Amino acid sequence: MLETPDHETYLRRAFDVARAARAGGDHPFGAILVGPDGAVLMEQGNGFTAEGRDMTAHAERLLASRASRAHGPEILARCTLYSSAEPCAMCSGAIYWAGIGRVVYGQSERDLKAQTGAHAENPTLDLPCRTVFAAGQRTVEVIGPLLAEEAAALQAAFWDAETATA
Repeated sequence: MLETPDHETYLRRAFDVARAARAGGDHPFGAILVGPDGAVLMEQGNGFTAEGRDMTAHAERLLASRASRAHGPEILARCTLYSSAEPCAMCSGAIYWAGIGRVVYGQSERDLKAQTGAHAENPTLDLPCRTVFAAGQRTVEVIGPLLAEEAAALQAAFWDAETATA
């Protein structure tokens, strides 16, 4: 792992990916994977719309699947996944199974649930990623919430607008 990663810089890059997903007509979530040397290996926006209204096409799940195909476990164990929002239980499972060693996130799942309400396209599970990872047999380091207000701003007005047109 990086000795002193600049979590805020990388997290803001994940926020940029979330903004791009929203601008492209998708849900405003983004994730990036940073290698042990600090290089950004890949980025991924939410794919709900792009993947044909796939409810499982969360940015973190898509990125974990791509990362698992592209890199071996010895590399992924030393990588960090930066996410605009705390990975849900599904995404946490994918991150765990991919073997990614660290997660840094912006907005907490609990705060996201409060912000989005009971929206049909985002029935948020209020289950902290730390709880999912703690059930596993290997350690996944978790840092977050971090820059939570900036992360929540990515969601501002999106779900209200979607509810009005749904």
